[in-house]
Amino acid sequence: MPALKKRQAPTQAGPKPKKVQLEQPAKAEKKRSQPVTAPAPTADISAESDDDFDDFEGDDDEFVDMDNVDDNTLDKNIPDAAPTKPIQAKDPNASRESHKAQKAIHEQRRAAKPHSSLLSDAKRVWSLARQKNIPTTERQKHIQDLMNVIRGMVKEIVFKHDASRIVQTVVKYGRQKERDEVAQELTGKYKELAQNKYSKSVQFLITKLIRLCPAHRASILMEFQGNVLRLLLHREATSVLADTFELYANAYERTLLLRDFYGKETMLFTTSGGSDEEKEKAKKGLRGVLEGTDVERRRRVLNALKENLVTIFNNPDKGAVTHAVVHRALWEYLSALNDVPDETERDKLRREMFETCQEVLAEMVHTKDGSRVVREFLAYGTAKDRKQILKVLKPHIERMCLDDDAQMVLFTALDVIDDTKLVSKSLIAEMTGPATNLLVSPQGRRALFYLLVPRTRRHFTPVQIALLAETDDIRSRTSKKAPEAREEEVRKYASEALLSWLEQNTANIIKEPGGSLVAAEIMLFADGDRTPASQSLLRAISTSYPSADPSSPHLIDLPHTSRLYKTLLQGGHFNHATKSVDLAPNWDTGLFAEEFVKIVGKDVALGMCTLGEGNGAFVVAELCEALFRDGEKRSEVRREVKGWFGDEVRGVVEGGQAKGRKVLLEKMASL
Repeated sequence: MPALKKRQAPTQAGPKPKKVQLEQPAKAEKKRSQPVTAPAPTADISAESDDDFDDFEGDDDEFVDMDNVDDNTLDKNIPDAAPTKPIQAKDPNASRESHKAQKAIHEQRRAAKPHSSLLSDAKRVWSLARQKNIPTTERQKHIQDLMNVIRGMVKEIVFKHDASRIVQTVVKYGRQKERDEVAQELTGKYKELAQNKYSKSVQFLITKLIRLCPAHRASILMEFQGNVLRLLLHREATSVLADTFELYANAYERTLLLRDFYGKETMLFTTSGGSDEEKEKAKKGLRGVLEGTDVERRRRVLNALKENLVTIFNNPDKGAVTHAVVHRALWEYLSALNDVPDETERDKLRREMFETCQEVLAEMVHTKDGSRVVREFLAYGTAKDRKQILKVLKPHIERMCLDDDAQMVLFTALDVIDDTKLVSKSLIAEMTGPATNLLVSPQGRRALFYLLVPRTRRHFTPVQIALLAETDDIRSRTSKKAPEAREEEVRKYASEALLSWLEQNTANIIKEPGGSLVAAEIMLFADGDRTPASQSLLRAISTSYPSADPSSPHLIDLPHTSRLYKTLLQGGHFNHATKSVDLAPNWDTGLFAEEFVKIVGKDVALGMCTLGEGNGAFVVAELCEALFRDGEKRSEVRREVKGWFGDEVRGVVEGGQAKGRKVLLEKMASL
């Protein structure tokens, strides 16, 4: 009996190596939105990352240990006086005795300070806990030791510039238990801490506790009630409230900060906590406060809110004008005015508020509520008001184009202002001028799209379109020009600059995916002579195919660029809902196809579908289709292209691996 053939054993390579678990990068901490009036994004101390704690912990000047200081160090700290006599040799014994005396005096002064022994013990443990390169378990042990030292004394030592760093280390590295313990011990002192003008690190500590101790957040904010306006105008405390409102507070907690704007009567006679029903009502903000109130009380609340807002706007140098909490209060005020029964009074109150804050409108556009406020003023404003708003915004238009909320103000200005000549000089020119800078971000590209194809679902989300539509009803009452006529005029004014920009920067623009989208919209929808831009686009792909340099592929090998030329040859964008192409009304695909044949030529066109990866097969297929659609109008060019595809070329295409070879063969047959 023949021996059974054994199955080969797998290679004895040992167990498979475990998959390496890469450490997930830490999430970047949220930052407060920056006003567009700032020359560059600035880092606010209260919104810095955890690593920035080290900036406050790094200065150890207050913790000089005299026992470990040598004589040379002390000599360095003694200022040199200008010698008036020949310098005599120092007596080393006298110098040593002098240093001993200094040490003794320093020890006496340190011992005389309150909690000197506590601070000495805390400093010793703190120096261990704050080390950067130690294991987590060891650090937690040091943090617990440090907490044991300062427990019950946090309120006494936190106001000291040096000792406050010890508390910061506990909050930074401690567990939730230690953080909650610190937050509990500081109860009753948060308002005083927020206004501490001797150490920015104290405000940083409060912001960290508000962020990291959600269970104590509401009670901390309760301590600010009755003093919110004063704190907003306080140089140190304003950033604490701004960060809390915009970054960390939930809907209910925000109302605790807004309640001060509504006046003392509201604070005294309105409950904002307790039952779930009261909390739900509080979340409605001013609308919840005014529910079920009589006309007189409603008027008193609105007057109080107006006075408090005027106080903020009359002190723009304090910085509170840029904060989201102020913008929310102003938006609530304007929204409440819509329910005032007397139209004359309603218009009067709105105009008074506009006149109060018209010079600082640029400080508001970077937040959601601030953007809505400025858009409301644009929609309700007279021609003179709108001109004034554009004057205020003009220096900051490029920055506004790059901000999600601020750009909505620009879009509304394009929607409602009838004087399109004014718009072209003050707004459109400022948007098209820095087009190269805008191209690199989605927000900037969106600003360029709105000049040509406003509110299209290709580039704007349903939420953005709904927000822009909020002012349509007001526009119908305050603007005279038809929306379609205004859009056409805006497109006309923007087209010349955009076409010129595309012609001069073609290669750089279409290399980027976002740039190819912008180029497609300009070519399909811009007004005016597009021939120079078309020729520039075609010259960009007229180089030999494929590219001789692998590091610099031919433009047609880039998927987004190939899609651009395919879109232009088919005459518009493909509509997935109707499964057909939505043809651009003023775009001549036949003329572009004819220019393609002249500039790109036979060799490059055939190379796109027969050489290399054949990534131009779909483009050449659309070229054939464009010539076929024009019928006898381009018969001569059509016959020329048909002559390109002999039997040999067809055989190469059929035997190739290009993705669009089947479509290309069908289009060849139709010529």
